[in-house]
Amino acid sequence: MNNPRKIIIDTDPGQDDAVAILLALGSPELEVLGITAVAGNVPLALTQKNCRIICELAGRPDIPVYSGAIRPLVRELVTAENVHGKTGLNGPELSDPTMPLQAQYAVDFIVETFMSEPENTVTLCVLGPLTNIALAMIREPKIIPRIAEIVLMGGGCFEGGNVTPAAEFNIYVDPHAAKTVFNAGVPITMFPLDVTHKALTTRKRVEEFRSMGTNVGIVTAELLDFFERFDEEKYGTDGGPLHDPNVIAWLLKPELYTGRHINVEIETASELTMGMTVADWWGVTDRPKNAFFVRDLDAEGFYNLLVERIGALCP
Repeated sequence: MNNPRKIIIDTDPGQDDAVAILLALGSPELEVLGITAVAGNVPLALTQKNCRIICELAGRPDIPVYSGAIRPLVRELVTAENVHGKTGLNGPELSDPTMPLQAQYAVDFIVETFMSEPENTVTLCVLGPLTNIALAMIREPKIIPRIAEIVLMGGGCFEGGNVTPAAEFNIYVDPHAAKTVFNAGVPITMFPLDVTHKALTTRKRVEEFRSMGTNVGIVTAELLDFFERFDEEKYGTDGGPLHDPNVIAWLLKPELYTGRHINVEIETASELTMGMTVADWWGVTDRPKNAFFVRDLDAEGFYNLLVERIGALCP
């Protein structure tokens, strides 16, 4: 196998973030240099704790976890306990972590990593609001040309939003950070609601995790049992969208996905459409293309990959 791809996972777990982290830790093609926590689905005190819970669940207490931004750049923090539960990982019974939180600030870790690793060798996998990434770019603009790629879950176009009619949660929480990142000139691949809403956690798929019989498999099923209930009621579907693991699956099997390079701008001025990703899918403007917008996936292939990799985790 070639040398593993170096990644930093920036996240606000969240049940779907948890599954994404498990997928990454179960994939030898990826080297997770660190996990950086940000406030989002729940406040920072819980997201940094949840990152460590997931690492221990995967049998990887060696992964360094860093605590980052406690709030968005400009706006007040909006959280999503109504979706994820009070802890962010409601569903299974999970023990508090024993592995330490790193003393270094997550933003400093991001800057230090990109300044010390060879140029264009580290990918940022962003599963939550973009606050930590924007702060790192603002603190040290020299990292910008050194980033190989940013792969993120966020936004929407044809599906609209999931926290307002216009905006998806991750972008809505910190639209000013998103605008900073999308305008930076870094290669971006984005997984909007348009594709993640096609990755449904059907009953059959959830039971595949439970039938593994391992602690990791059972916990994954229990996380999904809790997480999907909100979207099943909202959308009337069998299962709910599994958003964040698509970011990691893309690095492993990009052939599962299709999309196109387009211009995406972030709305920060209007309260009505705050956080909207204005996606020029049809090329009706002459604005420069700044993102690869993923729109479709092979859902069966995606879930087969999840089952294979999470099933390979030892605990």
